[in-house]
Amino acid sequence: MIRPILTLVFALPLALCAQIARADVVRAVLVGVGDYLVLDADLKGPPADAVLMAQTLMARGVAAGDITVLTTGDVPDGVVRGAPEKAPIMAALAAVAGKSASGDTVVFYFSGHGAQAPDLNGDEGGGYDEILLPADASGWKGAIGSVENALIDDELADWARPLLARGVKVVGIVDACHSATGFRALGGAGVARWVPPEALGLTDDMAGDDTVDGASDPLEGDFVFLYSSQSDQRSFEYPLGDGAVWHGEFTLRLADVLTHAPDASWRQVLAATSDSMAQGPARQQPDAEGPLLGAPVFGTGRVQGRYGVDGVAVKAGFLDGLTDGATMALFGAAAGGQALGAATISGVTARSATLSTTAQGANWAEVSAPAPPPELRVGAAVIRDSGAYAAWLSALPDPVAGPADLVPVLIDGGLVLAGGDGVLDPAGPGSSPRVMLQTGETEANAVARVLGDAAYALRLRAALAGGGGKARTLTARPVLQTEVTRRAALGGCDHVGDAVPFAGVAAPCDQLWLQVKNTSGKDQDVTILYLDKAFKISALWPNRGLSNRIAAGEGFRAGLQIEPGSTAGLEEIWLIAVPADPTGPRADLSDLASGAATRASRASGTANWLLGQMDGEVTTRGFAMTPPPFVLIRQVVRIVPTLAARD
Repeated sequence: MIRPILTLVFALPLALCAQIARADVVRAVLVGVGDYLVLDADLKGPPADAVLMAQTLMARGVAAGDITVLTTGDVPDGVVRGAPEKAPIMAALAAVAGKSASGDTVVFYFSGHGAQAPDLNGDEGGGYDEILLPADASGWKGAIGSVENALIDDELADWARPLLARGVKVVGIVDACHSATGFRALGGAGVARWVPPEALGLTDDMAGDDTVDGASDPLEGDFVFLYSSQSDQRSFEYPLGDGAVWHGEFTLRLADVLTHAPDASWRQVLAATSDSMAQGPARQQPDAEGPLLGAPVFGTGRVQGRYGVDGVAVKAGFLDGLTDGATMALFGAAAGGQALGAATISGVTARSATLSTTAQGANWAEVSAPAPPPELRVGAAVIRDSGAYAAWLSALPDPVAGPADLVPVLIDGGLVLAGGDGVLDPAGPGSSPRVMLQTGETEANAVARVLGDAAYALRLRAALAGGGGKARTLTARPVLQTEVTRRAALGGCDHVGDAVPFAGVAAPCDQLWLQVKNTSGKDQDVTILYLDKAFKISALWPNRGLSNRIAAGEGFRAGLQIEPGSTAGLEEIWLIAVPADPTGPRADLSDLASGAATRASRASGTANWLLGQMDGEVTTRGFAMTPPPFVLIRQVVRIVPTLAARD
């Protein structure tokens, strides 16, 4: 498995200083490659991505004149603009390097295609360099021993090394991918940002030596690098709204977090971005590295969560996180004051929305309750072989137009449910859910059962994230202090090894243990749920009817074991904390686990609110009920069935 592109691109340390002095300057080079001049590989999202990142940096206080945007189309006033080609990119990087001094920060952002090319200097253990493709990139040129006009990781490392040596901080952000390991594209709504080797004229016998005798020295200094996906995943872009605007999934979510998180560290930004992406169509997990992951992001961020209104027109849209059906409270001032009324929004575009009503003196609005999660959207079926699939096809619902939550794939005589990106088995063979016939079931029964589970699980996840988890991800002092450890199976499920910090990957029979402490200063009612890849939700804690109320300063330990025979896949642990009501019953959310009987039991106010969000029953007289102030902590669990792959 290869490392993410910026590890090899920069392999340097960046740091965002905990406190950037007023004299320190942030400069940025933002590249968005949509139209390729030679390659047949055009993308729609990168130009809009580069502009969105420029707007995001400006919202954080970066001067327009210190931002260079290399893309096609319109760019914000005051920024330096240029073509997204190799020579202008290198010239822009050289220019910011020449202007930057110790304490300054340089941001390099790239949105476009990535790929791999044979390694020439032996510094890559896999025999390949990771490359980014500017607009004028073409194919392999034997005379120069490279993909012509490609931006090679070694070049970026050579650019960054002297900057770091003199105390300049480097931020690298890439919304591209370069590996297709374990993936098969199936024509979903999204487009992958990856160019296959054959499109560049590369063949299998061109890989370099696997030795690393020529490896360059690791970079040292202050840095942080953010990647749009793991090294063995693809990164996707999607149409938004009416399809007139496209964005990379990672860029869109990252920009939203950076805009509204004034005091967050880069590690918190990554966590919040990952949470947000989990609600979207892609099953890609962003990644990050660097010695200053724990340091605050530069600039100040936009702290106010209110948007200007003019009558019923809201001066914000889906790029600001608004969605049709959300409820907004109306105010007369940009901060503070009593709400003058409330209204739902509709007609959300990139930068605008319409209120259902207004109130006298209302000049500002803020979201008071998110929109109820939408119904499950199933895309058009994709047939991969010549099997007999009439019964499965007749059992599937009519496909939706536009982005889907699930894409049915008919292969090997059965039905598989790929994610909204249409990628089969993104985490390895068998990682996409298979629809299996149970005793006495027809294909129609099985499809109804599995899609019912999927609809419930995906809507609950969206309601949890919208109701509390997303907003609380960036808090400086977490409500719960959580440590997750793994005890690896030793030749079976009956024997496990010593506990080690959990790195996100587990194998069958491994044990995962959560040590949880209440650090909020007040009692919390805590529930732990588990979402598996087949959309089943299990209640892990509390068990045996024990109390789940955790006093301030106290804690507990809960564990689980990965089932033997588990295939590859992405699963999730949800830890939910609700502030205890001393005069009311405990908020035990175990009844949110899968199963009609438990779902019908609405034992707590929080569960009632969540289920109401999912059922569309939370509004009364045009006003949405305020969600209980709960906190969601997510832990993604990547199941890898073989010890070799895991370790």
